[in-house]
Amino acid sequence: MDVRIDTTWKQQLAAEFDKPYFVQLTDFVRHEYQTQQIFPPARLIFNAFDLCPFDRVKVVIIGQDPYHGIGQAHGLSFSVNENIELPPSLRNIYKEIRSDLGIEPLPHGNLERWARQGVLLLNATLTVRANIAGSHQGHGWEQFTDCAIKALATQREHIVFMLWGNYAQQKAQFIDPAKHLILKSVHPSPLSASRGWFGSKHFSKANNYLIANGLEPIDWH
Repeated sequence: MDVRIDTTWKQQLAAEFDKPYFVQLTDFVRHEYQTQQIFPPARLIFNAFDLCPFDRVKVVIIGQDPYHGIGQAHGLSFSVNENIELPPSLRNIYKEIRSDLGIEPLPHGNLERWARQGVLLLNATLTVRANIAGSHQGHGWEQFTDCAIKALATQREHIVFMLWGNYAQQKAQFIDPAKHLILKSVHPSPLSASRGWFGSKHFSKANNYLIANGLEPIDWH
């Protein structure tokens, strides 16, 4: 099956594209786009991979589901288009960056600038129906994105995996802490942020680890 995705990722994930689960997933997603309002726009389903090639990944931030409101999702976890109000979790991410690094994030929520520096902003599920959170979970996306995480964990070294909340922390089972840095905290959602997100200092910890391993730190502005 020909899948339009960054060539470095295509090489890593090629075995997945002809597996029965992925063929069924593709049929399901195609039908959903034809009959429902689905986010993100189809051309941006693999945006996280396209903006952050496999061999350039330095940090992985795992989300669960794309935003399901009009105009929000554009294929990057926690990120929204520039003309969209900051979602609550992203507001809390920015608050922690201010506290941790003493820098002022940009006034909008488009995180492409992180992705282009090597931050893989990966949702476990890459599509969703408008206004129905979790509507595309359990159809195969999770198996595909788990393969991406496993490929990074086994083929690369010195990547920072930021696992926020219980769902993301389940991915730690794929990651060797001797090869990579695993940072865990509660989710930055307002429901949990006060229980350990604020003060977690993940952004400075990530940069210190990258520098210690001879890599350029991320500009988290």
